[in-house]
Amino acid sequence: MKYVLFYEAGRLDRAAELYPAHRARIDEFHRRGTLLSVGTLDDPPGSAMGVFTTRAAAEEFAGEDPLVLGGVVGAWRVAEWNEILQP
Repeated sequence: MKYVLFYEAGRLDRAAELYPAHRARIDEFHRRGTLLSVGTLDDPPGSAMGVFTTRAAAEEFAGEDPLVLGGVVGAWRVAEWNEILQP
Protein backbone atom coordinates (compact mmCIF):
# COMPACT_ATOMS: atom_id res chain seq x y z
CA MET A 1 0.00 0.00 0.00
CA LYS A 2 1.21 3.47 -0.88
CA TYR A 3 -0.38 6.85 -0.24
CA VAL A 4 -0.88 9.61 -2.81
CA LEU A 5 -1.02 13.21 -1.66
CA PHE A 6 -2.98 15.44 -4.04
CA TYR A 7 -2.66 19.24 -4.03
CA GLU A 8 -5.14 21.67 -5.60
CA ALA A 9 -4.02 25.17 -6.50
CA GLY A 10 -4.71 28.13 -4.27
CA ARG A 11 -2.81 31.45 -4.37
CA LEU A 12 -0.24 30.70 -7.06
CA ASP A 13 1.16 34.23 -6.88
CA ARG A 14 3.18 33.16 -3.80
CA ALA A 15 4.57 29.94 -5.32
CA ALA A 16 7.98 31.29 -6.38
CA GLU A 17 8.56 32.91 -2.99
CA LEU A 18 7.76 29.73 -1.03
CA TYR A 19 9.20 27.14 -3.42
CA PRO A 20 12.74 26.96 -1.94
CA ALA A 21 11.39 25.94 1.49
CA HIS A 22 8.96 23.51 -0.18
CA ARG A 23 11.83 21.97 -2.18
CA ALA A 24 13.87 21.54 1.00
CA ARG A 25 10.94 19.62 2.48
CA ILE A 26 10.74 17.41 -0.63
CA ASP A 27 14.45 16.64 -0.32
CA GLU A 28 14.14 15.89 3.42
CA PHE A 29 11.28 13.41 2.97
CA HIS A 30 13.02 11.79 -0.01
CA ARG A 31 16.21 11.33 2.06
CA ARG A 32 14.10 9.69 4.78
CA GLY A 33 12.79 7.25 2.17
CA THR A 34 9.14 8.16 2.78
CA LEU A 35 8.60 10.24 -0.39
CA LEU A 36 8.97 8.08 -3.47
CA SER A 37 7.87 10.41 -6.26
CA VAL A 38 6.50 13.92 -6.66
CA GLY A 39 5.49 16.24 -9.48
CA THR A 40 2.98 18.62 -10.98
CA LEU A 41 -0.12 17.73 -12.97
CA ASP A 42 -1.39 19.54 -16.06
CA ASP A 43 -5.06 19.07 -15.27
CA PRO A 44 -6.20 20.92 -13.35
CA PRO A 45 -3.49 23.57 -13.75
CA GLY A 46 -1.45 24.18 -10.62
CA SER A 47 -2.18 20.76 -9.14
CA ALA A 48 0.42 18.28 -7.95
CA MET A 49 0.84 14.87 -6.36
CA GLY A 50 3.34 12.92 -4.30
CA VAL A 51 3.61 9.22 -3.54
CA PHE A 52 4.48 8.31 0.05
CA THR A 53 5.20 5.07 1.89
CA THR A 54 2.79 5.85 4.75
CA ARG A 55 -0.31 7.97 5.34
CA ALA A 56 1.43 9.53 8.35
CA ALA A 57 4.33 10.73 6.18
CA ALA A 58 1.96 12.23 3.58
CA GLU A 59 -0.05 14.03 6.26
CA GLU A 60 3.11 15.23 8.02
CA PHE A 61 4.46 16.57 4.73
CA ALA A 62 1.29 18.50 3.90
CA GLY A 63 0.66 19.67 7.44
CA GLU A 64 3.86 21.72 7.59
CA ASP A 65 4.49 22.35 3.88
CA PRO A 66 5.25 26.05 3.27
CA LEU A 67 3.03 25.94 0.15
CA VAL A 68 0.08 24.77 2.25
CA LEU A 69 0.77 27.19 5.10
CA GLY A 70 1.25 30.05 2.63
CA GLY A 71 -2.00 29.41 0.77
CA VAL A 72 -0.41 28.32 -2.52
CA VAL A 73 -2.19 25.00 -1.99
CA GLY A 74 -5.92 25.59 -1.73
CA ALA A 75 -6.83 22.04 -0.68
CA TRP A 76 -5.10 18.70 -0.20
CA ARG A 77 -6.11 15.09 0.35
CA VAL A 78 -4.47 11.69 0.78
CA ALA A 79 -5.69 8.58 -1.05
CA GLU A 80 -4.65 4.97 -0.53
CA TRP A 81 -3.10 3.42 -3.62
CA ASN A 82 -2.94 -0.32 -4.10
CA GLU A 83 0.02 -0.46 -6.46
CA ILE A 84 0.01 -3.62 -8.57
CA LEU A 85 3.25 -3.31 -10.58
CA GLN A 86 6.31 -2.96 -8.39
CA PRO A 87 10.01 -3.01 -9.32
